[in-house]
Amino acid sequence: MTRERINDCGVIFDVDGVLVDCHAAHFHSWLALADETGCHRMTEEEFRQSFGRTTRETIADLWPDEQLTPEIVKQLDNRKEKLFRDLLRDHFTPVPGAAALIAALKEAGFRLAAGSSGPPPNVHLVLDHLQCRDLFDTVITGVDVSRGKPHPEVFLMCAARLALSPQRCAVIEDAVVGIQAANRAGCLSIAFVAPGRDTDPFHEADHIVRGLDALSPALIHGWLKAA
Repeated sequence: MTRERINDCGVIFDVDGVLVDCHAAHFHSWLALADETGCHRMTEEEFRQSFGRTTRETIADLWPDEQLTPEIVKQLDNRKEKLFRDLLRDHFTPVPGAAALIAALKEAGFRLAAGSSGPPPNVHLVLDHLQCRDLFDTVITGVDVSRGKPHPEVFLMCAARLALSPQRCAVIEDAVVGIQAANRAGCLSIAFVAPGRDTDPFHEADHIVRGLDALSPALIHGWLKAA
């Protein structure tokens, strides 16, 4: 396997749940926002269904009967994400193997992208805590796209920024809608399913792993070549 050949491949990382364990921080920031505003308090099921979507899309779903002007949605969006970042900073828990995999892929010559529905400050906070922001060739966030996952926009944009066809890109995702978005984009989809989670909902994924340490540049390159 030569560096030149691997340089024709890319890996796109989702951020929340793939690079950082932020489930609790996101859920409790939604609850805190509801307590502050007196609006609908999200249930666990509603929270699971919101995975991969932009905050503004989730706000519209949670409060459909409210008179939500674009300015109010923006204010709610900004406040929710501020609450999230405060919680995340206090309890930052990187996903085991994330930083090592990013470094190994970069060393092997892969082009790297982060493709997230979150706002730039959230994404940059995670990449900076992992000390890997400079290893990514491009970072796409929620402000860059108009439609959240399962729409493929974010991954199509990542591939374009990497100057690669989607078929030459592997996407690592922890959400079902993210896997659907990767498939619709034409990318190779890799589901990271943390221990204790059910793999059945991820049946559409091309490959399923239980830990990022199960992945390597050679393995991903082989999967892309076979696909």
